[in-house]
Amino acid sequence: MKTVLFVCTGNTCRSPMAEAIARFQVEAGKIGQDHGKIFVISAGTSASDGALVSNEAIQTLKRMGIAHDGRSKRLTSQMVRAADIVFGMTASHVKQARDLVAGEKQQVAKIHALDECGDVWDPIGLGDVAYDRIAAEFMELIPRRLSEVLAR
Repeated sequence: MKTVLFVCTGNTCRSPMAEAIARFQVEAGKIGQDHGKIFVISAGTSASDGALVSNEAIQTLKRMGIAHDGRSKRLTSQMVRAADIVFGMTASHVKQARDLVAGEKQQVAKIHALDECGDVWDPIGLGDVAYDRIAAEFMELIPRRLSEVLAR
């Protein structure tokens, strides 16, 4: 089984949405058929353990027919080491995850930007339209990036 870890700042918007969307796509057979089972989790570089996922994120997922009931978790070096693939929402998240396992080449090598073209912007405070837009981007981006990284 491969473990995929999505990382953002507070683990209340982007990374839990990415986690839920990736899990939905794995369960629908859109990701991972050639790579075995995939377990998906998320965490935040500055998360407070146990915080609720934002209402906007939950409502966006519901409109897509995707359930998510997780709580926030602070990113730890143990999480990074336990994951097979780590995707950061921004260059800063990638750097912070790499800093947790600095000097461990194999660990650092499995940490990637989710979007190689730039940072995934934060929809917090921007309303439902912004969350819907991020979710639509994730529906396209996540299967492509997971397939690319799993194929390496």
